[in-house]
Amino acid sequence: MTRPAAATRGRHIAHTRPPLSLRAELRRQTGRRRTVWSFVLLLALPLVLVVAFAIGRSSGPATGTRLVDLATLGSANFTLFTLVAASEFLLLVLVALFAGDPVPSEASWSTLRYLLVAPVPRARLLTSKLVVAIVTIAVALLALVAWSLLVGTVAYGTAPFTNPAGGVLEWRELLPRVAAATAYLFVTYLQVAAFAFWMGVRTDAPLAAVGGAVLVTIVTSILAQIEPLGDLRHGLPLYYQRAFLDLFTPAIDWTSMRHGTLWSLLYAVVFTALAYRTFRRKDVLS
Repeated sequence: MTRPAAATRGRHIAHTRPPLSLRAELRRQTGRRRTVWSFVLLLALPLVLVVAFAIGRSSGPATGTRLVDLATLGSANFTLFTLVAASEFLLLVLVALFAGDPVPSEASWSTLRYLLVAPVPRARLLTSKLVVAIVTIAVALLALVAWSLLVGTVAYGTAPFTNPAGGVLEWRELLPRVAAATAYLFVTYLQVAAFAFWMGVRTDAPLAAVGGAVLVTIVTSILAQIEPLGDLRHGLPLYYQRAFLDLFTPAIDWTSMRHGTLWSLLYAVVFTALAYRTFRRKDVLS
């Protein structure tokens, strides 16, 4: 009687482990409506911008000293403008959603405690959700850039990038810089993802986790405009968010991007560690 019982327990453990695997978590998160609609909204942005430019287009050629004034010169300018426009708010909200929603959603559905019934460390459950969130953020960024290039090419052609400050970047120089800008934005958003993830571990309400992370980014962006704070502003999250624009000048200045990368990684490590520490000690009741 002992051996069949042990075999039954073994089969039960084997069946409880797949929901905690990365593949199962990825399938579950990408299949959710909030993920699908988030990508629909993100990919709709370039189309909305094309329509907006078409409605507001004047009879003369595109001129000016701002990036928005030159956005219709070609797919290069259009892609960079779209990236800047999305990075100000839309991408921040989606990052907070992808990272802050998974854990409290499980709690709100009363399924989190059943996942933890399996004899698997809590860290494994948390890691699967964090990795999937980070992968989703990376895919969202890459999809936005690739889709913007395609939409811009169809709408405005393949002219090289015209810098509002002067100068032109040909495609052979531009594409590596676009890739570097995308990578820098991804690293910058890691601090937002880590904070949202920590908030999600602390609460059972997905809206509180996502909204809390978005609220913090808004407050820090306001504080960054207060000049009397001086150098203290440099340590605020997302202070160096726009540093990727330095990549599109004739002579690249890496100083701000180095600072932004270091601060982002520091915040990401701290809040991720806090999330694991909190979840390890948390009483999961839902």
